[in-house]
Parts: sequence; structure tokens; C-alpha cells
Amino acid sequence: MPSASGTTPGRLPFVVWVLAAGTFLMGTTEFVVAGLLPELAGDLGVSVSHAGLLITAFALGMIIGAPTMAMATLRLPQRQTLILALSVFCLGHLVAALSTSFTVVVAARVVTALATGAFWSVGFVVATTAAGPHNATRATGVMIGGLTLANVVGVPIGSFAGQFTGWRGPFWALAALSGLAAVFIGRFIPAQQQRAEVSLRAEVRALRQGRLWLALGAAMLIMGGVLATYTYVTPLLTDRAGIPEGAVPLVLIAFGVGALGGTTTGGRLGDRHPMSTTITAAAATALVLLLMIPLSGNPMTATLLVFLMGLTGFTVNPVVTALAMRFAGDAPTLTSALTTSAFNVGVAAGSAIAGSALDSSLGLTGPPLVGTVIAAITLLPLIALAVSGTARRTRIVAQRTAPTHARRDEPAQVPSQR
Repeated sequence: MPSASGTTPGRLPFVVWVLAAGTFLMGTTEFVVAGLLPELAGDLGVSVSHAGLLITAFALGMIIGAPTMAMATLRLPQRQTLILALSVFCLGHLVAALSTSFTVVVAARVVTALATGAFWSVGFVVATTAAGPHNATRATGVMIGGLTLANVVGVPIGSFAGQFTGWRGPFWALAALSGLAAVFIGRFIPAQQQRAEVSLRAEVRALRQGRLWLALGAAMLIMGGVLATYTYVTPLLTDRAGIPEGAVPLVLIAFGVGALGGTTTGGRLGDRHPMSTTITAAAATALVLLLMIPLSGNPMTATLLVFLMGLTGFTVNPVVTALAMRFAGDAPTLTSALTTSAFNVGVAAGSAIAGSALDSSLGLTGPPLVGTVIAAITLLPLIALAVSGTARRTRIVAQRTAPTHARRDEPAQVPSQR
């Protein structure tokens, strides 16, 4: 296994791709429920809006699990933590697939989310460490890419398979694949302890920066805006746009392709123009979601808007994640976990509010209206970040310029005194 220091620029260790496969499975399980809501609701005897709580429950588990598990396993062997997380992930899906109780399925989703939070926070650190400093950003992109690819491949396939096998089929498949992933993790992650210098105090100290919380706030809001709409996109497409239920997975593929394109765009533009990229993308997301209210009655425009929702919304994700990690400095573990939590606070709040809107007089237009408002509010922390960044650069320039002038003035004053 190549060491971090020995990794050459442009080449990633195989372990990074193995970890990305794990994030693919976890991204699939989080969002595949959106394509299975009618089947889940009918089989478990609840309404579609009530079944949407399965997405909210998973998000809540991630909110709690990511930082809690990151701190609880801070000094444990990384390989052991990752294998344990995948094992719990597997068992959670087995319990859900075997149960006929909605309450038990919700509980299983929460436990599965706790494991997902542990895997993500530790896996991120393992991937960037294995890749080395020259490839750390690329390794981060590959990890996030696994999550995004879940929307392109995993969610549509799971939704399509669920129409033939019932919603339990995708859950059985995820259980089997996560067990296989645990075997691969045990094979390719080196058996070593966490670094001795890891400090809980240093991790907590990194949270004092106001700009870090602005980045986390933006992450929470943009995801909440997109997922408020995406959670209930299936009934919107079938009942309002008139798209056949069998064609819904194709629209979900369009969303996933858009999300993958957004992640790539954000990764490429975010390094050079982070604030202009995120502000433009957030404003575009709000506009797309607003247009979905009057234009989602047509199958073509509805599909296009779902694609654009993924493209614009996911452009923000890699940029605010990179900003949060940059603000954290040498204490990335807790910040990585909190970034995951922030995204899932948005998912939980957005899907919960959208569910209430769906049951109100707004009906199917309620979720995109909720998403529009939340996406628009995302502009507030992003603009605050842009302003604070400009002010910070101004202070730095002033601090660097003043001594330079002093040095220039000194030689001119010395001869005059002579």
C-alpha cells in the first residue's frame, strides 16, 4: 500500500476508490427511498407524506451520528471503525427488509444513519491521508463523487428494481453489497492506529471560527432547499406532470446526471472563484425551484427542471465543504463530521417541512415552494462569507502595505537628518 508521502501527484491509492464505493452505497440508501415512496407507503400502511419520514429519520441519524461517532472513535483503529460501521449498516438494512412495521423500519434507518456518519467522517480522513497532500483535494472529490454517483446510478436502479421486487429488494441488495464492502475494507485498509497527536481539544477549538459556521449554514440550507423538493418528486412527476410510474427512474437519472455535473463544476470553479460560484449557483437553484411550480405540469419541462435542480444545487456542495475544511485548519475530523451533519440538518428540515406543505392546500406544489424559500435563504450566509472574506483580505493587504511604506520612507529620512 503506498504511503501518503509516497503517493505521486495525479495517482490515487486503491483504498480511496474502495472508500468511494462505500459512500456510493450510503448515498444510495439515503435517497433511494424517494423513488420508492408509493411502494413503501402501500406496503407499510401509511400515507406517502408519512413515508417521507424515512428520509427525515435517516437525516436525523446522520446529524447525530457524524459528530458523535467521529469523536467516539477518534483514537480507535481506523480499519476497525470502518468495518464496524459497514457491519451495522448491513444489519440495519436486514432488519428493515424483514420488518412489516413502519416504526421498526424508521428505527433501522436511524441506526443505519449512525453507522453512515461514522463511516463518512473516518473515511474522509483515511482517504486524504492515504492520498497525501498533493492529492488530498482530488481524493475528497472522489469521495464526494461516490455520493453523487449514487444519484446517477444507485437511486434510479434501486427505484427501478423496487417496481419489480418491491421496496425490500433494494434493501436486501444494499445489505449484501455493504457486507462485501466490509470485506474489501478489511483487505485494503492498513491495520494501524490513529495518529497519537489527534486531540479532541484541538478539534473543538477549530469550531470557534465564525466563517466555519457560515459555511456550514450554507451547506445546510442549500441541501434543505433541494431535498425539500426531491423527497416528494415522485408524486410530483406522476400525478402532476403525468409521467408514467415506470419512467420515473429515468427522470431520477437526469437528476443524478445534473448533480454529478454540478459537483464537477463546483470542484473546478470553486478553487478560483468560490464565492461567485456558490452565490450564482444558489440563486439559480432558487429560480429553478420557483419555476417548477408553474412549469411542472408538462413532462418535458418537469424533467428539465429536475435535471437543473441537481446541476445548480450540487454545485454549491463541494465548494462549501472545501471552505469548511480550510477554516478548520489542522483539526479536520470533527469539521468533516459537522459538514455531513449540516447537509443532513437541511435534508431533515427540508423534507419535514415539505411533507407538511404536501398535506396542506398547496398540495404537490408545496414542496417546490418550500425548496424555493430555503434555497433563497442560502444566499444570506454566502453573502456574509463573501463580505467577511473581502474585509479579511483588505486587512491583510493593509497590514502588509504599511510596513513596506515605512521601509521605503526610512532611507529618505536618514540622509535628511545627516
